[in-house]
Amino acid sequence: MTDPRQAYTALLSERRADILLRERRHASLGYGRLTAVICAAVILWLALVSRSLSIAWVLVPIAGFAALVVIHDRLLRRLDRVRRAVRYFEKALARLDGTWEGTGESGDRYLDPHHPYAQDLDLFGKGSLFELLSTARTHIGEDTLARWLLAPADPATIRARQQAVDELRPRLDLRESLAVLADDARTGVNPTALAAWGEAPVLLQGARLRVALWLLTTLGIVGAVALFTWIFGVAGFLHLPDSVNALARDLALFVALVNSLFLYQTRHARDAVVNAVEEAAHELALLSAVLVHLEKERFHSPLLAALRQSLDTDDAPPSRRIARLDHLMERLDSRDHVIVRMLQPFLLWTMHVALGVEDWRRISGPAVRRWLTATGEIEALCSLASHAFEHPEDPFPEFVPAGDVPSLDADAIAHPLIPAARAVRNHLHLGAEPQVYVVSGSNMSGKSTLLRTIGVNVVLAQAGAPVRARALRLSPLALGASIRLTDSLHDGVSRFYAEILRIRQILDTTAGPLPVLFLIDEFLAGTNSHDRSIGAEALVRGLVERHAIGLITTHDLALAAITTALAGRAANIHFEDQIEDGKMRFDYLIRPGVVKNSNAIQLMRSVGLEI
Repeated sequence: MTDPRQAYTALLSERRADILLRERRHASLGYGRLTAVICAAVILWLALVSRSLSIAWVLVPIAGFAALVVIHDRLLRRLDRVRRAVRYFEKALARLDGTWEGTGESGDRYLDPHHPYAQDLDLFGKGSLFELLSTARTHIGEDTLARWLLAPADPATIRARQQAVDELRPRLDLRESLAVLADDARTGVNPTALAAWGEAPVLLQGARLRVALWLLTTLGIVGAVALFTWIFGVAGFLHLPDSVNALARDLALFVALVNSLFLYQTRHARDAVVNAVEEAAHELALLSAVLVHLEKERFHSPLLAALRQSLDTDDAPPSRRIARLDHLMERLDSRDHVIVRMLQPFLLWTMHVALGVEDWRRISGPAVRRWLTATGEIEALCSLASHAFEHPEDPFPEFVPAGDVPSLDADAIAHPLIPAARAVRNHLHLGAEPQVYVVSGSNMSGKSTLLRTIGVNVVLAQAGAPVRARALRLSPLALGASIRLTDSLHDGVSRFYAEILRIRQILDTTAGPLPVLFLIDEFLAGTNSHDRSIGAEALVRGLVERHAIGLITTHDLALAAITTALAGRAANIHFEDQIEDGKMRFDYLIRPGVVKNSNAIQLMRSVGLEI
């Protein structure tokens, strides 16, 4: 098994050595260009001043200079790619060292405070699971990865993704190739808008329109020639009779009038085409470059093979078609140039481009969604494969049928966002007995982290990724969490009200097709002990009767009595702390039963409060 640190370090050293070599060539080519300029100056002096040499010899250094410019440009592009590769491997090593926070895409745009677990489990934001996982180069790949984290896949899809991730795991070459395609800025392609635009009806078509357009363009070229003839005649550059100048002027005005009338009559359809494509199709160069690399690949796992096959077309490959659309967008942007604006009534530039865009949509538009889906899924799989490569000891989870009660068996499970050297592993079983754990413990002992550990690993498992555990067996589960809830002054919602709304959401989820795993931190902490005790028992009983499994944490030891009321369907576990040399120590290990001590007083004293 390849050691990820050794592989990254070796490749990083190679790329840095490559940079040094190319920087020396860069300097040499600079001196070469300067030499060519000096030689050209000397030849010009010899030819024009001393007349001892033919001026034709100046073509030699000019040709040499032009060749050096081309070679230098290629070198700079290659040097830029190698520098991006260095940044890629530096980020990879940062992930292994646990210093990756803030170095990648945070995915803040996917954060929805109403999602049943995204905010609670730190799926998005700085230092999030998304930032750890995502190596996608396009928004399409990021969108796909985010979607996988936000909703569980079915077991068949998960197993297909696991096979694909396993095939991609050693493909460092493919992941590096994708990483160096462009700079750190992702493409602005909106996959939803582009796919919808491609599937929308064509607005400009018809043989009569094409014939009229080309006839008027031909007439426009004649009119443009007449216009410049008249301008040059008036300016005195051409010595033409007044009658010819007048005829040229009148012809130019006639053509401009006829073509302007055509542009006016077709303005609504033309503007609709231009506005639609400008909204949906922009910054396509990176997408085209990603497709170029994917089209060269041949995969073996069923999912990857199917995705790759979906890129095949009868004519030009998707990368070339997307590049053609990108070229049309560049031509469309050029209509704002002053010369193009001046010649618009003669050349009908925008109309030609709009018709080209509609031709592209008619031929390639229906396949755009398929291309985008394949690109996004392969990039998302590459992200999961990179994580799998960097954590070879993390296994894929095993999925089992739920039966009457779902189950979750975690052996040596730990939080994937905590560096391995500091992560503490625990064992946990949820099923028919018990369905619920009531977790007690002192402040900072690890209760909330345990809930996030279970939740994040379930998210990874149901996205198709390896998990941070020695082994994990689980039923397909719908996840609901209440861990990081706050009050909202804007919405007029207290923390307690936000919590009971989330619990209502979790209870509603139990009516869905999947059994529920609930993770509730500081259960009903925003109310008095009497109401908390009654409400907690009733809510947990309701969840258990709906065949849900989960964990709740509490500081109120009275809630430990829930396990008595629910007999064998609930159990108490706890975390402990020890005082050593006047300092609190935590081992973060789960123990059976209810916690016997509290550290609140010690914590208050530790920050200087007089108690």
